[in-house]
Formats: sequence, structure tokens, C-alpha cells
Amino acid sequence: MDSNVFINNPSLTLPFSYTFTSSSNSSTTTSTTTDSSSGQWMDGRIWSKLPPPLLDRIIAFLPPPAFFRTRCVCKRFYSLLFSNAFLETYLQLLPLGHNCFLFFKHKTLKSYIYKRGGGTNDDDSNKAEGFLFDPNEIRWYRLSFAYIPSGFYPSGSSGGLVSWVSEEAGLKTILLCNPLVGSVSQLPPISRPRLFPSIGLSVTPTSIDVTVAGDDLISPYAVKNLSSESFHVDAGGFFSLWAMTSSLPRLCSLESGKMVYVQGKFYCMNYSPFSVLSYEVTGNRWIKIQAPMRRFLRSPSLLESKGRLILVAAVEKSKLNVPKSLRLWSLQQDNATWVEIERMPQPLYTQFAAEEGGKGFECVGNQEFVMIVLRGTSLQLLFDMVRKSWLWVPPCPYSGGGGGSSGGSDGEVLQGFAYDPVLTTPVVSLLDQLTLPFPGVC
Repeated sequence: MDSNVFINNPSLTLPFSYTFTSSSNSSTTTSTTTDSSSGQWMDGRIWSKLPPPLLDRIIAFLPPPAFFRTRCVCKRFYSLLFSNAFLETYLQLLPLGHNCFLFFKHKTLKSYIYKRGGGTNDDDSNKAEGFLFDPNEIRWYRLSFAYIPSGFYPSGSSGGLVSWVSEEAGLKTILLCNPLVGSVSQLPPISRPRLFPSIGLSVTPTSIDVTVAGDDLISPYAVKNLSSESFHVDAGGFFSLWAMTSSLPRLCSLESGKMVYVQGKFYCMNYSPFSVLSYEVTGNRWIKIQAPMRRFLRSPSLLESKGRLILVAAVEKSKLNVPKSLRLWSLQQDNATWVEIERMPQPLYTQFAAEEGGKGFECVGNQEFVMIVLRGTSLQLLFDMVRKSWLWVPPCPYSGGGGGSSGGSDGEVLQGFAYDPVLTTPVVSLLDQLTLPFPGVC
């Protein structure tokens, strides 16, 4: 398919509308007197007779863990997950979402990096699982991904969906799943053979955008970062199936395999020396952005925070006129200027550097939170950009030691993504309506 070819198919529709109407019903307000001596704050005669629509709206405000506990109360609460009326109410309140992080154990090897279990033939050891961290509650949860076929590794998250990519070199297959309900949808295979490309995902309530870049297989034994391709589908009936985009900048080196999406652009790190690559989706254009202090950065990571692109990295200059530190920069609207917005307190950095021991670290951000995972340890550091607070969080109790201490020679680390738990993602129904002869997922 030619570049920038978009097809309009008016038959593509969502299962229910995202435009809601509100109705007001008059009701009689009853006042009750609270008996402070007995501690009776809720009169059962009133609260037990709340109208179901009002009760559903209250339940829709619950964070996912509390919602799933509520489903155990009665049959009607259990059925809410399958009620279009409740899901419409829930989607109305979606901007009040619960910002979390989702981590997976994986290997750092570039090819076939994601191996489930410890190499045994036991069925349980081959089941994929993720570790959900809630920065508001400072609490870990375990999520099962047993329904994901073997031979896939996680590559990103957006809009409540997690993307999984086939490990085998060649025409990659991408799956989108909703961990809360166990649903899986498949995109058509990409158009060019690749080994370990960088993948960007952006999901909104009415559209899906995916960009795949680099690691073109020019022979069975060689790869080059030459091209990228994009996928788009939206509720307006427009779709573009893996159109080849503009060529990548010369001499680019994509090693992280990750992209972040910020205001219509995908960004990824470029290595040797460090810079940032930006792909403008609507303009179909790649550009290279110079990184701040690029010759002195270590373990740089890109993340999105409230519509801004943030670069997090350790700074280590050979001359001691600038102290070693961990810094955060924000990319300005001119897409070229970086402004330092935060620096780790020096006493904390001294402790951080001692624990990290030069092994490197990974960063992932979600809204005001930044999570820093130290490689080879079970330690994670949480930074709240609003409160300007730093916190060592408890190690994940489900990962067998956290960020790699249990991995040993296998080199396992925790790879994290920003994740916003969503009970329903009707936009994936657009994939089913494309009526393409997708290969079966077994």
C-alpha cells in the first residue's frame, strides 16, 4: 500500500455511542439525623433503596480492584461488566481514570527476548503474567496473561490495551489485549520482515494508531534501520493498513524497542550518540532531535507526562565541575529545546548510585508519576512530580525478587509500561469489522 493512503469505510462503527445524554429526574430529598454517639453514619432504610442507575454510577467510580471485589456481592453487580448501560456510564467517567504501571519480566537479549517460565515443560511455568503497581496505593497486583499464545512478548500499552508482538523474525503479528476482561484482538501482519523493531501504540476511545520502525531484515542474517510503517483505524470509517512511511534518519540506532506517544508524535531513543527520533503521524515525517548533554548521559529513557515528553537520565561528566546526578528534562513546543525540570537530591542520588552500581536502570512514566527500576536488583524508586517527593517502593512480591535479582545469568529485568486500567475498550471492535483474512491465532 502506498504511503499515506487512508480508506474511508462508513460501515465501521462502535458497539455503542460515545455521545451521552443526561436526564434529570425529580426526587424527594429526605434528611436524617446522624447519631454521632452510636457512629451510625448510613441509614440502611435510605441507602438500600437507591435507584439502580445512581448506584451504577457510584460503582463506576470505583478503581478496578474495588470494582471486581464488588462483583462478588450479588448477581446484578456481577453482570455489570456485561451491561451496555453500565459501560456507557463508566466511559463517561473514564477521564477520572486510575493511573498505574504494568511490569513484565523479560530478557535483555535482542532476539527472542521474552521467555516464559524457567525453561521447564510445566504448563504453569509457560503462562505469561504481569505485575500491576498502583502508585496511589503503593500496592502490587498480579495479572494473568495465560490467554496470550506462546511466542509473543509485550511491547506497549495505551488506552487500557496491552500490545504483544510475535517473537519470530519476519512479518510480525501484533495482538491487543485488555487484561481486566481477558479479551484479545489481532492486527494484520506488518508488510515488511523485521527482527526486533521499535513499536509505538496510541489508543483513544475512537481510534487505534500503531507505528513499527527499524530492524528491517535485509537478509536472513542482517538487519538495518531503514523504514517504518503505520496502522490506523478510527470510528469515522478511515483506516490505513501498514502503509510505508518516510525513511528513518541516516545512521539511527534503535535499541530500546519502545516508543512513547505525545500529542500526535511518536518518540524513541536513538543511540551512539544519544538523540531522540520523532515521527509526526499526520505529517508522515521523521526528524532527529538533539538530546541535552548527550555525551554525558547514561541509561536515558523517554516518557509521557500530562502531554509533555520527558527525558530521564543519569549525568556523569568526567570533570568534577558538574556533580553526578539524575535529571529530568521536558521538550518544549518548538520540538528542539530541552528545559531541566527536576534533579534528584544529591544525598538520595548517592544512595541511588550505590544501589544501582553502574548496572543501569529503566524509567516509565504515567501522568505525574515516574517509576525508576534498577537493573539487577529488586529496587524501584517512585517520583511524584506534583508533590516533588521520592519514595523507595516495596519490591514486587510476585516477581521472584523483582527487577532481576532472581534472573541470575538469564539477565531478566522488569520492563514497564504506563497502564490505565479500563473495563471496556469498544474501539477494538473496529478491528473485527475490517473483515480481513487474518491468520488464525492458536
